[in-house]
Amino acid sequence: MKQITILGSTGSIGVNAIKVVTANPEYYQIKYLTAGQNADKLIKQAIALKPKAVAIADDSKALQIENTLRPYSIEVLAGKNGILEVASRSDVDLVVNAIVGSAGLEPSIRALNTGKDMALSNKESLVMAGEIINELLKKNQLKLFPIDSEHSAIWQCLVGENPANIRKLILTGSGGPFRSLPNDQFADITPEQALRHPTWNMGKKISIDSATLMNKGLEIIEAYWLFHVPPENIEIVIHPQSIIHSMVEFVDGSIKAQLGLPDMKLPIQYALSYPGRFPVSWEVTNFAKIGQLTFEAPDFKKFPALQLAFDALHRAGTAPAILNIVNEFAVYAFLENKLSFMDIPGLVDRALSQLTIVDHPTLQDILEAEQCGREFVEQHVRQHN
Repeated sequence: MKQITILGSTGSIGVNAIKVVTANPEYYQIKYLTAGQNADKLIKQAIALKPKAVAIADDSKALQIENTLRPYSIEVLAGKNGILEVASRSDVDLVVNAIVGSAGLEPSIRALNTGKDMALSNKESLVMAGEIINELLKKNQLKLFPIDSEHSAIWQCLVGENPANIRKLILTGSGGPFRSLPNDQFADITPEQALRHPTWNMGKKISIDSATLMNKGLEIIEAYWLFHVPPENIEIVIHPQSIIHSMVEFVDGSIKAQLGLPDMKLPIQYALSYPGRFPVSWEVTNFAKIGQLTFEAPDFKKFPALQLAFDALHRAGTAPAILNIVNEFAVYAFLENKLSFMDIPGLVDRALSQLTIVDHPTLQDILEAEQCGREFVEQHVRQHN
C-alpha cells in the first residue's frame, strides 16, 4: 500500500484526489494533508482520514486545528515552514501537489529534493521553474505525473510512442464563459460572470484564468517542460464540449486523442494508478447524449494572454515566472474589484516589457522575480484606487 501526501487538500483538486484515494483503499493511504486557509475543511478531512500530520499555511488557524484534533493524536504544523516541512517528509511514496498558484513552487522543489515522485496539479511549478524541476527529476531519477486534464491526455496519448515521432501537441480548451462575447463588452465583465465556467467546476483563481485563457497559456509552458516539444509545435484548439482533453499529431499525420467527461477525478486517478488503471469508473461518457463535438481556432486578439504566454516561453529565463506571478496577483485584485478584467493581461504585458528578466535563473532569482511581480501589481492597484 502506497503512502500519499496531498498538498492543498481542501481545494477542488485536493478534494477530488481524496475521493480517488478513498475509492481505492486497497492501494493507497493518506499520510499527510496540507491546506492554505480552510481550517474547517482540513479538520473534517483529518478526522475522517486520520493522517499522521496536517499543516495549514495560515498560522492564525493553527490553534483551532490543534485543539480540535488533540483527541486524535494528529501532529499539526503551521505557516509556510509547516507546509515545506510536510512536503519534505520522506516516509511517503508519492506527493500530490494540488496547491493553487505560485505558493506551490517551493513545496514541489522540497518534495523532489527529498526524492519523492510527484503527481502535479500545480502548473505554476513548471511555468516558473521548469528547468530547475527537470534537473531535479533527472538528478534524483524521479517521475512526474501530470494531473492537468490536458497534459494527462497528452501523456496517455504518448504511452508506447516514440517522442521523436511527435509532430504537434494540440491542447484543447473550452474557450471559457466569454468565448462568444463581443470584444466591446469585455470592459464590463464582473468577477461573478468570470467565475461561471461553462463546463468545469473549479476554484476561483483557475476559473478566472480560464476566462482570460491565461490558463491555456500557462498550459503551453507546462507542456513545453513536460514533453520537450518546441513552442511552435504546440497548438491551441477551442473545443466547447470539453470531451477531447488534448491530442497528439504524429509525423505520419495520424492523430491520437484522449476523451472523457470533464471530471478531474479521471486524470488524478490515472496519475495515481499509472502504469495500470484502477477498476473504478465514475460517470460514464454517453456520446449519443453529447451529440456533437465542435472545434474553433482561438481568438488571440480577444484573448491576448495566449500570445503573452508564447512570448514569455520564447523569451525564457524568468519571463514565464513574471507572467505567472503578475497574472496571479492581478487575478486576485480583479476578484476584489480593484482591477478590470482586461487589466489582467494588460498588466502582464507591461510587466514583461518593464521588469528585469534573468536568463537561466536559480530558485532565488525566481523568488526575487516573484516579489518584483507582486510589487508591480500592488503599485498599479494603489495608483488606480
